[in-house]
Amino acid sequence: QVQLVESGGGLVQPGGSLRLSCAASGIIFSIYNMGWYRQAPGKSRELVATVTSGGSTNYEDSVKGRFTISRDNTKNTVYLQMNNLKPEDTAVYSCNARLRTYNVWGQGTQVTVSS
Repeated sequence: QVQLVESGGGLVQPGGSLRLSCAASGIIFSIYNMGWYRQAPGKSRELVATVTSGGSTNYEDSVKGRFTISRDNTKNTVYLQMNNLKPEDTAVYSCNARLRTYNVWGQGTQVTVSS
């Protein structure tokens, strides 16, 4: 069975940090492009960051310089290090694995940035 399981979400104050993890199983992880998406209440899902199978990264403009996506192929895990968090970062963060047109999604983890 193919499965992505996110962890690491929670409540954090503005300016704080969180590290999200996404553990994959049932796929040849190293050949998949991985991404983090987020969806805030009442808004559509948006791309946050991606890392390709070759290691290239891309970030949504609002998180550049604050978030870092990385992957550890030995652990079948992709991470999202989030620093200097802002209230507008509040959303459900979901992990995605893609190979050509084949997509797999995790269940999501809640990140809340609030005083």
